Amino acid sequence: MLSGELVMLKTSHRGKVREFIVNVSEDDFHTDFGKIDLSVLIDKEPGDAVISHMGQEFTIQRPRMPDFFNHAKRSGAPMMPKDIGPIIAYTGLNKQDNVLDAGTGSGVLAMYLGSIAKRVLSYEIREDFAQIARQNVLSAGLDNVEIRCGNIIEEIASLDESFDVVTLDTQDSRYVIPHVRNVLNPGGFLVTYSPFFEQTKDIREAIEAAHFYDVRTMEFSEREISFSDRGTRPATARVGHTGFITIARK
Repeated sequence: MLSGELVMLKTSHRGKVREFIVNVSEDDFHTDFGKIDLSVLIDKEPGDAVISHMGQEFTIQRPRMPDFFNHAKRSGAPMMPKDIGPIIAYTGLNKQDNVLDAGTGSGVLAMYLGSIAKRVLSYEIREDFAQIARQNVLSAGLDNVEIRCGNIIEEIASLDESFDVVTLDTQDSRYVIPHVRNVLNPGGFLVTYSPFFEQTKDIREAIEAAHFYDVRTMEFSEREISFSDRGTRPATARVGHTGFITIARK
């Protein structure tokens, strides 16, 4: 590992896995299981182990986006991976894409998109939320995600660049949609996330009025399967409805 690189240290205690994301540096990192000299991470590889001063062993891993989802600071309910996956799949997001995102929140969607796309520009109307998102983006080591504080309804009209994908997670999406065509490249995708039927209906009407095509609204469910000696069944704790994803193309 190199100085400044982000790594995840994983350990197990009494049958429970604990994870910590740290920067490789000359500092000490303090945990419930003892102090770790982070300088010993230099020149080690993923899969190697480090030992705290209390004798606890930690395995080195490179953190991936689900790890940042689990450890990111929250400013509200983030978009869930079950909804982020279809957005990536149905838009065909790739490393050449520039993305405009609005309704940043804690930055989870922007981070997932930024781990794939060429660039992500994300707008958040609340400065306190924007600051949390910037810190999360910094912690994830993403230098291609820019968080701006501003009202997308006002800001989109002054943008002088174009995008391949536009994602909107805001209650004002229907007011933004009429301006999206002006910044979306031909063949590009518009994606909206909305938790309520009424909001989703307004979004569909705005999309139809803006003459997008191949419009579809979908809901994605997630049901984990529980395995035990008694039998196999859907887990009682499950992620139900979160929101509706509407995807349209220019």
